[in-house]
Amino acid sequence: MVGLTGGIASGKSSVARELTALGVAVIDADVLAREVVAKGTGGLAEIVATFGSDVLTADGGLDRERLAAQVFGDSEARTRLNAIVHPRIARLSAERIAAALKTQTPYVMYEAPLLVETGAYRGLAALVVVSTSPAIQLSRLLARDQLSEAAAQARLSAQTPLAAKLAVADYVISNDAGKHELREQVTNLHRTLCTRFAPEPPQTSPDTRTEHS
Repeated sequence: MVGLTGGIASGKSSVARELTALGVAVIDADVLAREVVAKGTGGLAEIVATFGSDVLTADGGLDRERLAAQVFGDSEARTRLNAIVHPRIARLSAERIAAALKTQTPYVMYEAPLLVETGAYRGLAALVVVSTSPAIQLSRLLARDQLSEAAAQARLSAQTPLAAKLAVADYVISNDAGKHELREQVTNLHRTLCTRFAPEPPQTSPDTRTEHS
């Protein structure tokens, strides 16, 4: 189990996609977090019972913005929400990890934004941190989430400083350049991790991935 983390809009998902293309089993904690509160789940039912039906969309799904508005700045509300969501994510993660370990993947990459903050990285075999400069991070966040600059800066300010994550990283991917440079770094990282964790690195066919806009 190798961890993959980084700040908001740093490019964790881009790195994960490259690893998936190389045949690595990637488990995304954000995806699991959405699954455990999807329509019809016990997680969503408990959230509604705790925070009210105002957190639902018109079609009965979870309105994340409304829920965030309720828990933002309210530590007790966040604690209640975490008590609902985190155990479910942990159980689903264990299921997905067990399934992944039965495949031919040379290692399992667990992508999550708070591996350092929660201390979960200590239980992993290695930690990969994706880094990017503050200016590029802000630019990507503005483009991705269509936020005002003030709102984007507020989100960035609420993050754990990158230096704290780099201090405990085993490997660092710099995502300040383009797709080709990122791909080269990820490919080199993959070779390193295969050498470290897979006794016989899998024989892969030539890289036939293509660029997507």
